[in-house]
Amino acid sequence: MDPSAFDAVSNFLIERGSPGVVIRKREILAYFANSVASGSIKKDIRRFLGGIGGIYPEGDLPRIRWRVLKDRNWNSAWHRFFKPQKIGKCFWVTAPWIPPPLLRRRHVIIIEPGMAFGTGTHATTRGCMEFIEQAVASFHGTEFAALDVGTGSGILAIALVKLGAREIRAVDLDPVALKVARENLRCNDAQAKVQLSGTKLSRMRASFPLVVANLTAEVIVDLTEALAKRVAPQGLLILSGILSPKTKEVITHLAAKGFKVIRRKREKEWVTLLLRRR
Repeated sequence: MDPSAFDAVSNFLIERGSPGVVIRKREILAYFANSVASGSIKKDIRRFLGGIGGIYPEGDLPRIRWRVLKDRNWNSAWHRFFKPQKIGKCFWVTAPWIPPPLLRRRHVIIIEPGMAFGTGTHATTRGCMEFIEQAVASFHGTEFAALDVGTGSGILAIALVKLGAREIRAVDLDPVALKVARENLRCNDAQAKVQLSGTKLSRMRASFPLVVANLTAEVIVDLTEALAKRVAPQGLLILSGILSPKTKEVITHLAAKGFKVIRRKREKEWVTLLLRRR
């Protein structure tokens, strides 16, 4: 694997639930608790590495090896590696086993790491949450509905609830993600305002003043038309999961559908976009 891709892969593994990653000269080692090392995670990792191979063609195709370790109380021992995250000006993301702080100026979001994408540690999640803050501020206190595409852990839907959305549609094709999101919504007392479903984007009919999609550049390009139809006129679209070399391609596809980039944020190799529909 091209060493320049190590950071992207490490971030993805941590966000997908690994409590710690060790980088060596030609390999990356990551631990997953047995209960969460499911077929869904393995499938996501293979798909991600396939996409990385297209961005970093200089390296060999990465090989994946899984090995079961003897029980050393890893399931609880890895908890000490998780650190709460301050995100933007509004959010504090923590885990269920860490007592939430009493914060006047930040909304506390409790997320169970490890089962679905979105714990606040990844640059794409942070970028989306920061742009959600800015998007909601532009509504000047008026009520709004939102759509979260590929909700994963449900963290972005929860953030929207915390910032005053009256209702949110959160969709994901992964049944494991929907199960995890449902539990995270319950832990954050957000379930009343979020409608979870496995509905395909192409089958939806409603449009929303705010749509968030933390996916990958390839998936965003494939879903461009369906995404565009879900954004109301003059509505806002937040996109992330975009590796920097793919940014121009994503912007070109959205521009053809009448979208203009308002802001962009780059953190290492990851780009998040805030766009408005003309």
